[in-house]
Amino acid sequence: MKRTITAIAFSLILGIITCAAQAHYTSKISIGGKAGITLSQMSFTPSVKQSFVMGETAGITFKYWEEKIFGLIAEVNFEQRGWKEDFEEAPYSFERKLDYIQIPLLTTIFFGNKKVKGFINLGPEVGFLVGTSYSANFDVNNIGALPDFPDNRMTDQLTMEPTNKFDYGISGGAGIEFALKRRHLINLEARYYFGIGNIFPDDRRDTFSASRGMSIMVTLGYSYRLK
Repeated sequence: MKRTITAIAFSLILGIITCAAQAHYTSKISIGGKAGITLSQMSFTPSVKQSFVMGETAGITFKYWEEKIFGLIAEVNFEQRGWKEDFEEAPYSFERKLDYIQIPLLTTIFFGNKKVKGFINLGPEVGFLVGTSYSANFDVNNIGALPDFPDNRMTDQLTMEPTNKFDYGISGGAGIEFALKRRHLINLEARYYFGIGNIFPDDRRDTFSASRGMSIMVTLGYSYRLK
């Protein structure tokens, strides 16, 4: 399944590049930056009761596109992911933040006019974990001392540190772009990321067979057209 998803994404990019090489449209290049917020969770197996945790994201973007309807986007982003434990009625809180440097390579398909364009982005993404932290209102290393802590709850993830620094997955998003002037562009995008790699060990004897990140990003960006 992992190989299939990755192969589809790379095949899509290769197809777009091939079409671009064969077509005769005026090419354009822009560089810019963006910033926004993230809402993220983890896909754990066995499952863990959780809710979304909010984080931050910011990065730089490089875009190449043809005059027709398609192009390529490369980015280098800082992104916060993680999860927030859901203790339901119990008066406890715990959230884990995972800081990544992410590099997506996306195809973009757009439509509209010179002033306003809609777009759809899709492609693979790789990243590297550069920091991790957590906050809790109880001692995660002494849960047995809490008499009213919820029973039958998975707790290993509260003390485990991520061991797999490398991350990879698939990103897809949509948005709208405004041309303020001939070379000044503003865009608003919502993007979803689904991780394929696990942050914790996933051998048969390990606690989790899956521990994959997933996040929703909403960003506002500015870019300047170089060509």
